[in-house]
Amino acid sequence: MFTSNDGLCGIGELAEGAGVTVKTVRFYSDRGLLPEASRSAGGHRRYGPEALDRLRLIRSLRALGLAVPEVRRILDERHAHGTAGGEGGALEAAVAGRLREVGSELRALRWREAALRLVQEAPPGEQADRLRLIGAVSVPPSTAPLVRFWRGWLPARMPARSAGAFLDVAVPQPPDEPAPAQVLAFARLNALTLAPCRPGTVQPQPEAHRAAGARGAAQLYTGLAEAYELAGVQLRRGREPHPGEALDAFVASYTSAYGVRDTPGFRRRLAGQLAADPRLDGYWELVAEVTTAPGARPEPTPGSAHDWLLAALTAGTGVVPDQGTSPRQSKRRTSPGLGV
Repeated sequence: MFTSNDGLCGIGELAEGAGVTVKTVRFYSDRGLLPEASRSAGGHRRYGPEALDRLRLIRSLRALGLAVPEVRRILDERHAHGTAGGEGGALEAAVAGRLREVGSELRALRWREAALRLVQEAPPGEQADRLRLIGAVSVPPSTAPLVRFWRGWLPARMPARSAGAFLDVAVPQPPDEPAPAQVLAFARLNALTLAPCRPGTVQPQPEAHRAAGARGAAQLYTGLAEAYELAGVQLRRGREPHPGEALDAFVASYTSAYGVRDTPGFRRRLAGQLAADPRLDGYWELVAEVTTAPGARPEPTPGSAHDWLLAALTAGTGVVPDQGTSPRQSKRRTSPGLGV
């Protein structure tokens, strides 16, 4: 290729050797990625023998989707250390970053594909509603509206660590490869959590938030997380609500928050209080749809675990159930102000 007496080649020869266009060589030269060795008497660019390997490397890096600034850092590092990766790891860092970007792009594409199928498969009368719902969800989908909803629900001044631990459990992550039904459930969840933000709506609060205060609420939610996990084991086994370790942990979370002893009288009062509390059944039902793979048995949620524990508590205290105290009845109960 380098057949001239001075050992250099022109831009056309270099482009042909690397399998790119002259315009491409000129582009990289103008941006300092491909230095010229000299100019001919007529002002034409001349390149040295090392230019071909450098151009091939640039082409490979760009084919991976790396940006020009990243390519420049890799080339500079290679020149300084004599290796493709360099001692500073510019290549490794750029590839890792690009992999993260590609992962996000793939998740967005999978979400769009499932959303398109959701609209395609919708009965004619439901297409407009589904378009409205999925149009309100960012791509890739964000859980920010759900987080804002729960921060408004949790007691003010609740310790950040306790609030964060609860949010990890309460806010479902959108599946990486969603089915159309999961896209619909997440879109409905997104719409549900935005409802309390509308003017004129008031977000209901459970009595425990008022009675326990911020510090007591932190203890309460820590204890509830343990109780819900224990109840989840029973739910996965298909067990009916019953006394035992899960119920004891459930009651203990409230006695710890309130600073009282566990007595039969307290359990009766607690059963009545929880039966009267505002319910978020619609939220938890949608969470189960989002987190459960198509055809699989629904995964327990804090909502279904709470219903199971409340049913066990009610049965053990002799309190007459009213609307919302049993899992089956609670599903028909609406949450004030949430439009469920």
